[in-house]
Amino acid sequence: MTETLEFDDIQHILLTRTPAITGRYEFLTFDTPAGGRAWLTALLDRVQSASDARRTLDDADRWVTLAFTWTGLRALGVPEESLATFPPAFREGMAARAAILGDIGTNAPAHWVGGLAGDDVHAIAILFSRTAEQSARSIEEHDKLLARTDGVRSLSHLDLNASPPFNYAHDHFGFRDRLSQPVMKGSGEEPTPGSGEALEPGEFILGYPDENGPVANLPQPQILSRNGSFMAYRRLHEHVGTFREYLSDHAETSEEQELLAAKLMGRWRSGAPLVLAPERDDPELGADPMRNNDFNYREMDPHGYACPLGSHARRLNPRDTAHYMNRRRMIRRGATYGPALPDGAPEDGVERGIAAFIICADLVRQFEFAQNVWINDKTFHELGNEHDPICGAQDGSLDFTVPKRPIRKVHKGLPAFTTLTGGAYFFLPGMSAMRYLAALGTEE
Repeated sequence: MTETLEFDDIQHILLTRTPAITGRYEFLTFDTPAGGRAWLTALLDRVQSASDARRTLDDADRWVTLAFTWTGLRALGVPEESLATFPPAFREGMAARAAILGDIGTNAPAHWVGGLAGDDVHAIAILFSRTAEQSARSIEEHDKLLARTDGVRSLSHLDLNASPPFNYAHDHFGFRDRLSQPVMKGSGEEPTPGSGEALEPGEFILGYPDENGPVANLPQPQILSRNGSFMAYRRLHEHVGTFREYLSDHAETSEEQELLAAKLMGRWRSGAPLVLAPERDDPELGADPMRNNDFNYREMDPHGYACPLGSHARRLNPRDTAHYMNRRRMIRRGATYGPALPDGAPEDGVERGIAAFIICADLVRQFEFAQNVWINDKTFHELGNEHDPICGAQDGSLDFTVPKRPIRKVHKGLPAFTTLTGGAYFFLPGMSAMRYLAALGTEE
C-alpha cells in the first residue's frame, strides 16, 4: 500500500505545474550562515506547499521555490556529519561530474555563465509568475530583501520569457513542450493513455518507498530529507538560426523541412508524435493529452521508420524498449528565456533557450543515467556514431540516421543545435526541512 503523501510538507514544484509564463531564477551565495538563514527565514511564508498551490491555483499569481547546493547547506551551517550523509554525486556537484554527463567541449563547465561552475552557488530562488507585471513585483521584493539582509547576495540571475508563443509551452525551435510527465501514486492524478503507470512516490520524493520498496541511507537527520528531492538544473542555449539553416540546407520544400525537424525531435512542432502521425503534422492530435502519448515503440514502430531510433523524444523516453523504465522516470519543470528569433531571421548571437529542472530521488540512477546512456551514448540502440540530435554533445563528427525503405538516410556531421551554458545540482527541501535549516544555530 502506498504511503500517504504529505502535501502540506512538499514544495509545490514537485506535484504541481503552475500556470506561470514568466519569472526569474535567482542564484545566491551566502557569505555568512546567519545571512543565509535570515534570507531563508524571510521567505518561508512565501514558499507554497503542494497543498497551498493546489488550493489557490486559479487565484495565485506567483509561486516561490527554494533549493540548495551541497556547499549551500554547508554555508547555512548544516553539521559535517549530516552533510556526509548526502549522496556522493550531490556532494561533488554537477560541474565536477561533467565527464560523466558528457558536458565536454563547448558544453564544459569552463564555458558556463553566471558563476554556476563554482562552489559559491549556494541556493536558487525560483520566482515564477503568471504575468510580467507580477514578475516585476516579485523581483523588486526579492531585491529589497537582499539589500537589507547582510551576508547574502545574488551571484547571478536568469529572467524568463513572457512573450508569445512561449506562454503556450513551446520552445524556441517551435516545438510544443511539457507533453510527457510521470505520475505518482497518491498524487490524485491519473496517467494519460500511454504515459505509463503511476509510480511509487519514492522515485521522486525522499522518505517514501520507491519501485523497489523502502529506501535506506537517506540524508540525516530525517527531518532534513523527508519530503525533499534532488534537482538537476540545465541551461540550454538553443541555436535557432543554425537549426533553421540546417533544415533548409538538407530538405528542399517547407514540408520536407518540417518532416526533417520532426524526425530530429521525434514529434511534430504541434506535439503530435511521429508514431501516430508519420507523414504529416496533426495539430489536433498534438493538443489532445488523451491521445498524444498513447503509443509504444516495440510494437508500433520497432525499426524507427516513423520515429527514428536516435530522435530526441525516443532517446529521452524509450518507453517499452528500455529496461527498468520505471526506475528512470524524472519530473521536468522549466521555462524558456531570451527573445524569440523572428521567422526567417538569421542567427543573431543573442542567447535564447530553455532553463529546466530535472527532479528525481536519485541523481545517478535517474538523471545521470539519462545523460550518459540515453543522450550521449554513441551506440544507443546500436546506432554506432550518434548522440541525441537536439541536446546531446555535438562537435560536427557525429551522425543522425533516418530509417527508410529501401535505403536509410544518414545525416553526417550534425552541428550543435544547443549548447549547455550552466548547470548545478540542488537539494529541494520539504517545508519542515526549510524551517529546520532556518533555525540552525539558534541553540548556540
